[in-house]
Order: sequence, then structure tokens, then C-alpha cells
Amino acid sequence: MSWWWYSGADGAARKPLNQGNGPLNYQSVALVVGITGIVGNSLAEILPRPDTPGGPWKVYGVARRPRPQWNANHHVEYIQCDISNAEETESKLSGLKDVTHLFYVTWGSGSSEAENCEINSKMFKILLNCILPNAPKLQHICLQTGKKHYMGSFDVFMVAPHDPPYTEDLPRLDAPNFYYNLEDILFETVAKKDGLTWSVHRPGVIFGFSPYSMMNFICTLCVYASICKHEGAVLRFPGIKEAWTSYFEASDADLIAEQEIWAAVDPNAKNEAFNCSNGDVFKWKNLWKVLAEKFGVECGEFEEGERLKFVELMKDKGSVWDEIVKQNNLVPTKLEGVGDWWLADHTLGIEYPLDTMNKSKEHGFLGFRNSKSSFVHWIEKLKASKIVP
Repeated sequence: MSWWWYSGADGAARKPLNQGNGPLNYQSVALVVGITGIVGNSLAEILPRPDTPGGPWKVYGVARRPRPQWNANHHVEYIQCDISNAEETESKLSGLKDVTHLFYVTWGSGSSEAENCEINSKMFKILLNCILPNAPKLQHICLQTGKKHYMGSFDVFMVAPHDPPYTEDLPRLDAPNFYYNLEDILFETVAKKDGLTWSVHRPGVIFGFSPYSMMNFICTLCVYASICKHEGAVLRFPGIKEAWTSYFEASDADLIAEQEIWAAVDPNAKNEAFNCSNGDVFKWKNLWKVLAEKFGVECGEFEEGERLKFVELMKDKGSVWDEIVKQNNLVPTKLEGVGDWWLADHTLGIEYPLDTMNKSKEHGFLGFRNSKSSFVHWIEKLKASKIVP
């Protein structure tokens, strides 16, 4: 990977810190909480590389479930831990005394935004109460939230939205949002320790890889396309007309990880919140053709009339997916584990608001992605990893 995009406050390009073949002398130690999530997986791949800024990095990775096969090759010390359990967290993480940078890229889902606020606040507090007293070298906390900071939670989505394009200085909406809770906990925590810095990162719909993620939109689309292929059906578009014809933007998981690493080590990025999107726009009527081509199915067009929904189209398709997994010798999964139909219906049920990357660029992060190329890349990674055929 080339880090040409990375520059410090003085504009000078950073060079790899370890170019030899000898044993690594770690300069930074990362604790990635949510290592099997969609951005956690990208951090697991990027942080250990010898040319990653701030490195060489030692990486601890925390996740609730046992280490999956697709994560096994990452150079990460994997720790299975449920951070909603204070005793387990203290037992398994209090010994990580060498941590210098915390990347918090996980979340818990409740049945309402009030429950989301309670669950996620508890998790973040338990973790910080464990790490802060036991990691004296901790320098930076990176918190990942998202574009719902501007749009509202799923409960009150777009009730009082800001006018896009979204900028980081917009005020909070007057509605419960667990992102706000996490930010307040972060600010309170940082204020207690001299020299400790923070960054907040707000991606939109993420293009990335993680069969474990609750928000893996591309995996959901690939599973849908695979079922259409298996049944000889047209790849119909379950979304509204505005989603089909209007401009849309995405956030590549690797790009998010790169921005978070940059913010963790560049002095010019400290104590700031940043949007994170690819820097271009696309229309689903064009990417839908790409999806159809990658799975060898007939591409549908937008259908007027009552809106199609993934939830209805994929109802009772669990046995079909089981058959696809068996026939193609895929990694064993269940449909409900790899297809987030509610997320897909929500995402394609709105005219998606755009943000701006100007602040990020002004502070020195010049990264970007071609969204079409990103889309194809993550489809190919899901195929290569035998998650979809």
C-alpha cells in the first residue's frame, strides 16, 4: 500500500519507519475493539503493515465471538471478550499495559434508540474504566460513529434533518442518539488525563468486508444477487426512485481505517471530528448493472408502483441459502447472519444526503476511493473468501 495521501502538519510525506528485515521494535500499540467488524477488519489488515504511519504497530484485537477463519491470517493478538461484561473485560483487558492507541469501532444494537443509548454507553464506559487506569502510555482514542450524527437515529430518522452537504460543525439534533452519548463519554474521559487526545470519525454507508458485521451492505447485496442467480430470477431493485436516480455516496472500509490511523498519529488531526466518504458520487442505477454482471444475472430496472422490499423478497429464503452454501462449498453461514434486509431496505428507501470531506483534506488527509472500484473490490473479496459464490 502506498501512503502518498498521508502528510503531517508541515505537509511532508511520512516514510516507512521500518524498512529492514530485523525484529520489529514497536513504536505504537493498538487496541482495536470490534476487530471482526467491517472497519475493524480493515484495521486488522492495515495496522500491522511495515509502512503504516506511526508503526511498526503491535495490534490487539477484541471481539465478542471466537476468532473466525477469515480473520486468522491477520497479525493480531486476538482476544475474545464481551465488553458489556465488566468482570470479563477487567479480567481479559486490564493486563494490556502497553496500549498507546485505542480504536473503538464497535456498537451494540437494541430495540429502540433509548436502548441503543443505554447499551452502547455501558459498553464504552466499561472499556474505558478498564483501559485508562491500566494503560499509562495511552495517547489517543479514536471513536467511530457515523452519518446518523446528522440524520438522526433509525427511530427518529430525518425528523429534523440538517440541510446537506453535511459539515462537521453542524449542531446536534434534538433527539436521542447513541453517537452523542459516546462522544460525551469520550470528551469526559479525555479531560481526566493530560495529553490524551481524541478523534471522531463519521462514515456513511460502508463498502467493506465482514460476514460478522450488522451493517455490511455489500454482503447483503451479494447474498441477494446469489439467490437471484440460483433461482434464475431477475435482479430487481428494492428501493425508491430517488435512490435509483439520485446521487449517492459511500465510505470504503479501508479508507475509514486509513483516516483513523492518520488521525491517531498526526498532530494536525488531534481533537477533531471528521466525515469520511470516498470523495465521489454514483447512482445505483449504474452500480446495479455492475452487481448483476458480477453474479451473472439479468439486471432489473426501477419498477413503478408499490415499492419492492428486501424483507418481502427474501422471506422464507433460508433453505435456498443453505442449498447455495452447500452446492458451492462456501463458509457455513445462515441467511440471517449474512443478509441484513432491514438495513438494505432502509438504505435504498431514502434520497441519500451527501457530506463533504473538506475539513479532512484541510487537516492533511487526502485519501479517496473510486466508489465503483471499491464496490467491485469488496464483492471480489467476499467471493474469494467463499462467503458468496
